[in-house]
Amino acid sequence: IEERTVGPDLGEDSINAGIISLIIGFLLVIIYMIFKYKFFGIIADISLIVNLILLLGVLSIFEATLTLPGIAGIILTVGMAVDANVLIFERIKEEMRSEKSNVYAFDIGYKKAQSAIIDANITTLISAIILFFLGSGPVKGFAITLGVGILTTLFSAYFLARHLTSIFVMKRKDKEIVI
Repeated sequence: IEERTVGPDLGEDSINAGIISLIIGFLLVIIYMIFKYKFFGIIADISLIVNLILLLGVLSIFEATLTLPGIAGIILTVGMAVDANVLIFERIKEEMRSEKSNVYAFDIGYKKAQSAIIDANITTLISAIILFFLGSGPVKGFAITLGVGILTTLFSAYFLARHLTSIFVMKRKDKEIVI
């Protein structure tokens, strides 16, 4: 019923605007995480940066073209990665109020946050799979970016961030840790 043609200049401008918004949003998230969670915010930020590098690496292996829907998928992935870290750190805060052992509080905090994070990411992954099989063109690009982003988010939150946090907690297991 409708047909639109976007010239290369307008398409390039849209992509550049999307990349600029991604960078600005990413920097604001990094600043907020450091402000809110101090050293653990730095760990979350490292995990987030690695997550983006992994995501872009996998997308380049698939030879994916960066489109506006793809950038939207990356932005959504950043949001979900931050959400995972916030859930984990807030759960750890709760556990530290009732536990005397820092190591135990961190372990239980990660375990208790895991089900909420897995549930949220699995339901989003199911939506991405449905979009991939039922969508076309740009929708498929969004679905691929989102699906890969969910997998890299889970990896970075539960492998990298957890191990970095564990190292810090083990070195300071007898000292007070502030989140």
